[in-house]
Amino acid sequence: MAAHFNKLLFAAMAASALTPLSAYAQEDTAAAPEATEERRFNAVVVTAQRREQNLLDVPLSVSAFGGDLLADLGVQTLDEVAKISPNVTLEVSRGTNNTLSAFIRGVGQQDPVAGFESGVGIYLDDVYLNRPQGAVLEVYDVERIEVLRGPQGTLYGRNTIGGAVKYVTKGLSDEPTIKARGAYGTYGQADIVASGSLPLSDTVRVGGGLAFFTRDGFGENLITGEDNYNKDVAAYRLSAEWDVTPDFQLRLAGDYMNDESNARQGHRLIPDLRAPFTYPVLDDEYDNRAGLDVVAQEVEVKGGSLVAEYTLNDNFTIKNILAYREDTGTTPIDFDALPEADVDVPAIYTNDQLSNEFQIAYSGDRLNGMVGAYYLDANSGTVFDVLLGTTGALINLPGLNAQTFGDVSTKTWSVFGDFTYDLTDQFAVSLGGRYTEDERSSIVLRRTYIGGFSPFFGGTATAIATTSNFDGSATFDDFSPRVSLSYKPVEDHTLYATYSQGFKGGSFDPRGQTTAAPDLDRDGIRSPEEIFEFMQFDPEEVDSYEIGWKSNMFDNRVQSSLAGFYMDYKDIQVPGSVGVDTNNDGVNDTFTGVTTNAGAATLWGVEFESTAVLGEAIFNDTDMFTTGISIGYIDAQYDEFIDAFGNDVADQRVFQNTPEWTGSLRLAYDTPFNILLKEGHLSINQLTSYRGDSSQFEVRSPLDQEAYTLFDLSLRWQENGSPWGFSVSGKNLSDERYKVAGYNFINPVTGLPTLGLEGVLSAYYGDPRTFTFGIDYNF
Repeated sequence: MAAHFNKLLFAAMAASALTPLSAYAQEDTAAAPEATEERRFNAVVVTAQRREQNLLDVPLSVSAFGGDLLADLGVQTLDEVAKISPNVTLEVSRGTNNTLSAFIRGVGQQDPVAGFESGVGIYLDDVYLNRPQGAVLEVYDVERIEVLRGPQGTLYGRNTIGGAVKYVTKGLSDEPTIKARGAYGTYGQADIVASGSLPLSDTVRVGGGLAFFTRDGFGENLITGEDNYNKDVAAYRLSAEWDVTPDFQLRLAGDYMNDESNARQGHRLIPDLRAPFTYPVLDDEYDNRAGLDVVAQEVEVKGGSLVAEYTLNDNFTIKNILAYREDTGTTPIDFDALPEADVDVPAIYTNDQLSNEFQIAYSGDRLNGMVGAYYLDANSGTVFDVLLGTTGALINLPGLNAQTFGDVSTKTWSVFGDFTYDLTDQFAVSLGGRYTEDERSSIVLRRTYIGGFSPFFGGTATAIATTSNFDGSATFDDFSPRVSLSYKPVEDHTLYATYSQGFKGGSFDPRGQTTAAPDLDRDGIRSPEEIFEFMQFDPEEVDSYEIGWKSNMFDNRVQSSLAGFYMDYKDIQVPGSVGVDTNNDGVNDTFTGVTTNAGAATLWGVEFESTAVLGEAIFNDTDMFTTGISIGYIDAQYDEFIDAFGNDVADQRVFQNTPEWTGSLRLAYDTPFNILLKEGHLSINQLTSYRGDSSQFEVRSPLDQEAYTLFDLSLRWQENGSPWGFSVSGKNLSDERYKVAGYNFINPVTGLPTLGLEGVLSAYYGDPRTFTFGIDYNF
């Protein structure tokens, strides 16, 4: 009666075959030959093309990681998936705890302010997350995570120009299930995760999950005494499935997350530049001296979806996905990371979205695919103060405050179709296309205050000037095609060639200052047309060409994929900020956003992924030694980059957050192992991940990160026939210090501040060495 949702469970089991350990740890050794056969790498089922397919048959670059593998590797948040995905960057945005910066094959976006669009689509159970706030998802009760590399414009629409990441939660079982895990680790880590499902009848199932993640800080705020980089997150999920008829199913799901972790403040890389204080650089990268505390750090995210699926007959299936999501957050970002009130930025983010997707899928002997329509109505608001202290002619007055209020409304709709036709048993062709209309409306109100923080943040400052009062809208349209040819020369081998296109929506600079708009016709007046041109930026677009080979060889012992890609990247959106001297005293007392479609670029690269059984029955009849490898190389070069003065500076710009080389090596050993005369299974997983040199911005700076390697190790033991399991894991065993984000407002030639007086050059770091002990229960 639950055939559709059982397919989802099968997909999870198949995807978890990528890990040779976690899926086996609970197996009894009684049927050794059968168990050994099952533990080899069977077909991996994914939904990259919006239908269930063997990964071998998908003419795209897709990485799929089952929930068991992610648990074995100790993956706790979505950003960690980048360690095992080639040419992928997923990082926590600067000054936040759960805002995601995502890049795939050099394409992405790291500015979270409303008005800027992501270049990588994040999907939670096929629901697109329109904003990056709250997108660093906690990994629990997960079936699998898929990473789709390259433009996905046809099936996934706008803002998947670099690729997409799909987070798929577990379906509900026809049998009662309970799963729980507790973990305790270094830095006071204490986590509790539990999930379960219960059939209420033959046709109705309910389930849910909860998770609490807590940890002390890796460092300390020496001014406030608060922990820095601590964690205090609570998350919940509920779902219900109803088989209305054997052919009609409904799934209702809801999720909630509340993050009350302290504000994550940066580490200054330079001493204070303004007398009378001369704060030296702190020894510990996780310590800071930030004094901003006018708002608490808190993020609340919630959402719900209703999925209806009706099987008309053996060929046609109708599916509708209706979803609503919203989030609110406050954050105090102390740019200079000092107690002085200079470049102090408290901010408020609010986002909501209503979306609906309707699909008609067809499955025949030779023709498979779907047509559909998508609608999104979303609103994003941001308000933040920028307190700049005392400057120039205002030396005897309290500090200036450049406040920005931005509100962006998005209404977008699209129609799409994508079909694959098997010309013969060996040749297949796929054709697809998507037409999108994207309407953006934006309000940007920028005011200058004097006397501290604005009333938005509990202050009593007085407004003395309005530097932007913009209200505009624009409509963009796009057609994104896809064509693929695939050939199977022999069984379990697929060769393919794919052309695809994607686009990222245009918008208006949420930090733009209309009074800084250039007088293009030099008539002494900034006309509405000139202001509109200054504030608005166009969509960007990429044409991607990919060839690849996928194989399953040696009796399911080796699975591999090799892909080469070439991307023609046009009208690239580059957000930036520059200081502005409004009172002509020689000191920048505010700043303006300057976002341009900087030009064009060419990117090409190669990706290789493989899993292999290295040995079986090495020391006993049922042990197994396996490996997983990923290697990514990319050459990303700007062909044209026009700066604010009209100069082409392409030879002086680099791609941000895009290391030339990425790679990972997973080694896993699974063996019977007895403890205290109790027979059980021991699983050992070792992960080595490498990232080459990378730049935080298009211009080289001290925030750039040199190449580094991380080493992780985990062990898990479970008694045969017992629901209890025990694990211990260590991450970043070499205690590497590596930057993941930062702020830089220092002139690289003079060394003087370009914004504020104290100097802003602050970095944010990845996690240090940690150890965790866990106990889990499965029924």
